[in-house]
Amino acid sequence: MSTSNQSNTNSLPFLLTGIPDLEALHVWISIPFCFTYIMTLLGNSMVLLAVRLDKRLHEPMYYFISMLAVIDLIFSTAVVPKMLAVFWLDSREIGFEACFIQMFFIHTFTAVESGVLLAMSFDRYTAICNPLRYTTILTSSKTIQIGLLSLARGVGVMIPLMCLLTSLPYCKTRVIPHSYCEHMAVVELACADPSVSDLYSLTVATLLVGTDSVFITFSYGMILRSVIRLPSQEARLKTLRTCGSHISVILVFYVGGLLSMYLQMFPFGLAPHVQVLVADFYLTVPPMLNPLIYGMKMKQIQEGIFKLL
Repeated sequence: MSTSNQSNTNSLPFLLTGIPDLEALHVWISIPFCFTYIMTLLGNSMVLLAVRLDKRLHEPMYYFISMLAVIDLIFSTAVVPKMLAVFWLDSREIGFEACFIQMFFIHTFTAVESGVLLAMSFDRYTAICNPLRYTTILTSSKTIQIGLLSLARGVGVMIPLMCLLTSLPYCKTRVIPHSYCEHMAVVELACADPSVSDLYSLTVATLLVGTDSVFITFSYGMILRSVIRLPSQEARLKTLRTCGSHISVILVFYVGGLLSMYLQMFPFGLAPHVQVLVADFYLTVPPMLNPLIYGMKMKQIQEGIFKLL
């Protein structure tokens, strides 16, 4: 295909189908997604305000929780409004550039969230295993630097992928059988060999998720060893409760992400609408659950929210 023809083809918008084979039920399907989005906005905004206004929460651990809340707000807003427009208004068209911008935000902030979860595990490891040096190791400035480093890492690894994807010619059908610009669904529309972008995305995902999960597992392994050595059972339970919220968020993020990814790669005979629903719930449910998990399991966050209210 000539360069001019490729440019003309790539300027055409894509069409999102929503939930394949369930288009007649879009209005009803939209209800739980609308509810989760509203709860995501309210829950994460309240966490941010509580941390901002309560000076007792001006500590590294709560700064990391605030970063997670910001990520969840950006993450959801990049996906859900357009998804609801498809469900409610049948507004299926999405511009070529807008599609890849949405994809960039999804993948970038997935990588950033993984980095923040790693930082949170390091925070808990330092607080429990090396408490005397905690205030010197994790200062407010270092916490901000870690957050910016996670953001830079996410942006840095996703820009080359976006360049590879946008350089492909998309001369097949413009219909994306999904509710958003899902990476694999978009790549299948390319009429050129996407092996380079596939190899890059697989390598980056494996390195990021693999490295972060290994260090997170190591951190909590060291924490567990230290907890077992505590003389008081009450102290052990208190420490485990403190880490329980972090572990819950980590499990929701990684288990949900792996399940969604593997169902896209290996359908296992599942209907297309089941695969799409799993992917949609992975993008919408964890951002709603994160503030609920912290609100239920961390007394300081509870008190901050009650004080705010």
